Amino acid sequence: MNITKDIKYIGVNDHKIDLFEGQYIVPNGMAYNSYAIIDDKIAIMDTVDANFTHEWLDNIANALEGRKPDYLIVQHMEPDHSANIANFMKAYPETTLVSSQKAFNMMNNFFGTDFSDRRIIVGEGDTLNLGTHTLTFVAAPMVHWPEVIVTYDSADKVLFSADGFGKFGALDVDEDWACEARRYYFGIVGKYGVQVQNLLKKAATLEIEKICPLHGPILTENLGYYLNLYNIWSSYQVEEEGIVIAYTSVYGNTKKAVNLLAEKLRQNGCPKVVVNDLARCDMAEAVEDAFRYSKLVLATTTYNSEIFPFMREFINHLTERNFSNRTVAFIENGSWAPMAAKVMKSMLEKCKNLTYTENNVKIISALNAQSSEQLENLAAELSKEYLAQQDKTANKNDLSALFKIGYGLYVVTANDGKRDNGLIVNTVTQVTNTPNRIAVTINKENYSHHVIKQTGIMNVNCLSTDAPFSIFERFGFQSGRNTDKFADFETLRSDNGLAFLPRYINALMSLKVEQYVDLDTHGMFICSVTESRVLSDKDTMTYTYYQENVKPKPETEGKKGYVCKVCGYIYEGDVLPEDFICPLCKHGASDFEEIQ
Repeated sequence: MNITKDIKYIGVNDHKIDLFEGQYIVPNGMAYNSYAIIDDKIAIMDTVDANFTHEWLDNIANALEGRKPDYLIVQHMEPDHSANIANFMKAYPETTLVSSQKAFNMMNNFFGTDFSDRRIIVGEGDTLNLGTHTLTFVAAPMVHWPEVIVTYDSADKVLFSADGFGKFGALDVDEDWACEARRYYFGIVGKYGVQVQNLLKKAATLEIEKICPLHGPILTENLGYYLNLYNIWSSYQVEEEGIVIAYTSVYGNTKKAVNLLAEKLRQNGCPKVVVNDLARCDMAEAVEDAFRYSKLVLATTTYNSEIFPFMREFINHLTERNFSNRTVAFIENGSWAPMAAKVMKSMLEKCKNLTYTENNVKIISALNAQSSEQLENLAAELSKEYLAQQDKTANKNDLSALFKIGYGLYVVTANDGKRDNGLIVNTVTQVTNTPNRIAVTINKENYSHHVIKQTGIMNVNCLSTDAPFSIFERFGFQSGRNTDKFADFETLRSDNGLAFLPRYINALMSLKVEQYVDLDTHGMFICSVTESRVLSDKDTMTYTYYQENVKPKPETEGKKGYVCKVCGYIYEGDVLPEDFICPLCKHGASDFEEIQ
């Protein structure tokens, strides 16, 4: 398979494997990817699993058509990728081995030699010239082993991403990428979100047209889709709105309560309800679901003054992988001394940014009138925002929405007749209450100012404190004139036809412009309120909260250069060019300050 004119695929498919890494079910097998870059000099990218030595060596010989490789580049030392290093070096004794220092240390452990007589040690920023192709090495420690490097080919704009962007499944099986890539990511890489974020920041500075991982298909189209998912996963954000109910049940009474809750949630308009019986389902699938959706209900029995073993295993999987930024509810069952909710909550103590429901359910053996009422209250609490999002069930005249206005941060949405747009503002004020009028001030340079002045309508989305930095990147770091800010983003609409955010907001107000005040650089829109909804009781995001808790802190220690005051990107160098544009937020040199 030709990936580009000079890059060929030489990997193998494994359909004999039943458990990957001894624990993950892989019904569609696995791919062990390897690549040949054929130039004046030839580089082989990684080896394959020990069971495919001869098939892989045959693939190399066929691809090279009589030529000999000059380099073997080892990005990752896990045996499914490194097992054939020694066999390759025997077959091609004049080859030079290229890898990180830590990888060579591991080779000594695996093979009894570190190939010190024919190796090149590379690290961050080092390059290797093959002729037309120049390879640049990027350190990627703990993605997901400490020795990992990834490689960028500037000629064909290809990123060889090691285990990054990999998935379960052989390449000769057609299946959805996201499902098996998500299960792969959270099972194997999920603990190392910070390290993946660091790699994504480095990747953002590269012009990438193709991604070649060590597992799964070569990614050649719509790379923004894959990069966005990796950003969501590695920052532990909510990927989709929905509720996962993970349960264990001994005699069926907890199961009955779970099924009843699931039905009530569906009736209340929850966009997705997933129920997992932890004793019978694929545990990796259940973990994947917990990280995919916004809310989690844990339901189990008290067992030996503890909790049922499958539930303990499930929670351990979550905490090991930094489960965070979710809403969690509990259903506990016990015939004489229910303890399950207390135990489950204590196990989750080290998780960050979990919001626990006010309503939980305590079952004494089986559902009765009291626990059934608790179940109703829990369903109502979990469904509050979904009910408010739907036209049929929303209270569109809930003026308590105005109480959500403070010195906060908001996403103002509009539409230019072709597509939705939105921007971040911190200038929303209630100016009168009889009638209710809202003032929104927007910089004239913003495209939304132009759109709202033409259309006379807008929506104000009151951001809540669970809004991640990606929301500010999406709506604050790019212009709606040349960017579709709602691309790959779920959209809901209010009565005025404008979009509003499906999550991370506590209130929505639809506004109609009644008066415009010209303030030189800015314009103030004085508006009447045509619709107002309260979606959650979470606190409003203030500017101070954003600065202290949401905006990433730039890692400037030991670095010399300039840091972007908007997004934290670091430019390393003595002089910042006057025309420099931040590659992340697209702000100019005036928004940078020198690192002190």
